[in-house]
Amino acid sequence: MSLPESTTVLIVGAGPTGLAAALSLIHHGVRDFVIVDTVLQGQNTSRALVIHAATLEALNTIGCADELNDLGLKEENANIRSRYSKIFRVDFNSLNKYTNYAHALILPQPITERVLEDKLQSLGGRVYRPHTVSGLSRNKQDSTITDVVFQDGQIIKAKYVIGADGARSAIRNIAGIRFADPDGEDVSKSNLLSQIVLADVTFADESGVPDAGLNMITDSAGFFLFIRYSKSFVSMLPEYEGKQIIDNVLVDKFGPVSSGGAPPLKIEQVIWSTRFRTHSAIADRFFTRLGAPSDVDLNENSGEKEGGVILLVGDAAHIHSPAGGQGMNLGLRDAVALGDAIHSHINASQSSSSPSPSLAPHPDIILQTFAASRRARALEVIALTKSLLSVLGMKWGQYMRWCPVTLGSVRDCLLWIAGRVGWIRGMAAWRMSGLGMR
Repeated sequence: MSLPESTTVLIVGAGPTGLAAALSLIHHGVRDFVIVDTVLQGQNTSRALVIHAATLEALNTIGCADELNDLGLKEENANIRSRYSKIFRVDFNSLNKYTNYAHALILPQPITERVLEDKLQSLGGRVYRPHTVSGLSRNKQDSTITDVVFQDGQIIKAKYVIGADGARSAIRNIAGIRFADPDGEDVSKSNLLSQIVLADVTFADESGVPDAGLNMITDSAGFFLFIRYSKSFVSMLPEYEGKQIIDNVLVDKFGPVSSGGAPPLKIEQVIWSTRFRTHSAIADRFFTRLGAPSDVDLNENSGEKEGGVILLVGDAAHIHSPAGGQGMNLGLRDAVALGDAIHSHINASQSSSSPSPSLAPHPDIILQTFAASRRARALEVIALTKSLLSVLGMKWGQYMRWCPVTLGSVRDCLLWIAGRVGWIRGMAAWRMSGLGMR
């Protein structure tokens, strides 16, 4: 498919984050954009399944929340359990004083992508597929424009390039932006689970499945997460003896123990599975100009500001463990905020280039402020997911010194006590919902 020769905004990546960025641009009146993706069509696997309240609120501002909310399952609670009984309940219903979305919305990622892409098409937009970026360079006639080169030899000239192309972002890598754990940690050398398995599965008999849609089952060797959607389930498990595909050995070792005469859980079909590393990383910069030094002073009108705008959102900007279902949510909120930032930057740039420019600050400060704000939110989410992983996924099978009790048992006991306090249940929901990290 032939690409346009030029555009104001080029969005690279048409997953949920890229699509939401396009919709946010349209909402703010920016229609001169192109969105491309490297695959011919979106994947039909669940991956991200939970949309939290803060994300639904953000999507609502660009007219995209209602259809998603109608299609998904609304869970008012998430349970932390041992293999035998409930321990702690995250009470999303307690958020009804602060949001119209006092629930966790269970909706597989392919449905989210379809809804967003259908919305984009209804507004006159389209996704160009398949196109893979292979290079970035400054345009020779105008250094504030980026020539984006694709593997098939086509070139798009763009004033703004948005990298929404995932954890292995070509835009981030070609722009030379560092991507590393903010704490400098090596999870493979820590006590945390270094890898987990994620899968879509169905069970032969559902009578032994926990009753709620969201269940995190703790164990001395890790945790097992059920997220129920219709007759399909997504299960998250610690990697066990090198296994990458979920099977009944894993379910027998980490899954819930049936009660009341229910038969043991048996997997009927593994629809899809993959292995995730639980490491975290964040880009040093979410905004830069191609070729500009990282310490440029945007208050000075110097040649250092030259170079096309490069922006990172979603997994291209930050990654972390799937604990708490935060990844896609954070990316969607990045994308919604980006539309307003670009719209404001375009208007400010036009004003500053007028014959009688005002003494207003440099327009790039708008993008710098956006990037700093989103990076701060990402650091908060990374800290949250590390805390969740340390509680749910630590290898706590060893016994306490001088006491025949495992650390895992102590953890479960403390969670059970905390779960008796409504304020703590509500605070857990507040943190997981993203309402405090918008």
